[in-house]
Amino acid sequence: MKPFAYERARSVEEAAELYAAHPGARYLGGGTNLVDLMKLGVEEPAALVDVSRLPLDTVDELPDGSVRIGATVRNSDLAAHPTVRDRYPALSQALLAGASGQLRNAATTGGNLLQRTRCPYFQDTGKPCNKRAPGSGCGARDGVHRDHAVLGHSPQCIATHPSDMAVALAALDAGVELYGADGPRTVPVAEFHRLPGDRPEQDTEIRPGELITGVILPAAPAGLPSLYRKARDRASYAFALASVAAVLAVEGGVVRQAGIAFGGLAHRPWRARHAEKALLGAAPTTAAFERAADLELAAAEPLRDNAFKVRLARNLTVDVLERLAPPTSA
Repeated sequence: MKPFAYERARSVEEAAELYAAHPGARYLGGGTNLVDLMKLGVEEPAALVDVSRLPLDTVDELPDGSVRIGATVRNSDLAAHPTVRDRYPALSQALLAGASGQLRNAATTGGNLLQRTRCPYFQDTGKPCNKRAPGSGCGARDGVHRDHAVLGHSPQCIATHPSDMAVALAALDAGVELYGADGPRTVPVAEFHRLPGDRPEQDTEIRPGELITGVILPAAPAGLPSLYRKARDRASYAFALASVAAVLAVEGGVVRQAGIAFGGLAHRPWRARHAEKALLGAAPTTAAFERAADLELAAAEPLRDNAFKVRLARNLTVDVLERLAPPTSA
């Protein structure tokens, strides 16, 4: 066993100070991912700064109608929250599609966003992985990569981001609240996670020592149509082969608002901007939904064993959009 220090923070400010005082520290929330990686030897923190008891465990409606989710709100509590179920159903559905009930009872909002890839090459210290050991190579590229990325990958890394929740948050235009040495700031969820490029070890835009303090959902009326669907190898808990979160509002026979994000296809939740642009102002027909999906997925670069993901994502996208807005005749 590798020794490490343990500190329990009593405030956000103290958490940042404790982190700065321990080079090589990690923040500890629910621990459902970090502790597993420590057992595997992938993570070897010099110190754990426990933030699980900070007063960040509530879901609050703000004066402008937006909703703030504290970083330590448990996934189960968030999925069951009446405001989330009423105004942001895709988020509740995504949370319930992730992991098992026991894990959702422990996992936190902030930790969900910061979870690492489940690529087996990343999790096995005996195999090459540029994300875990920069410069060692990507074992998955010529190895087992059925579950890996078809969008936005690089020669350095083809891993996918595992979060279901983050996909829904990206489609909903949520923002991540951060606190660090330079004070608070907010980053859109769709820009929070990075594509691998030549720095696959850097998963997010978070700065050293910054702590996630919450997530902000923009104001949404009750009944705003949103939906999350996930395709996986088994119906019980499993990571997505492909998933789609979408928000779609139709007025006067045309699409007035569209937010679409893919999961299981890239190093981050993939915001489908080209598809959204194609849908705005268009009639909600099956043909329009198919064109939008094809336009977004034209950028896909599947590998030897995962080309099926492109068609799977296309079919999921069309199905989700048809459920949100039953098509008119083409």
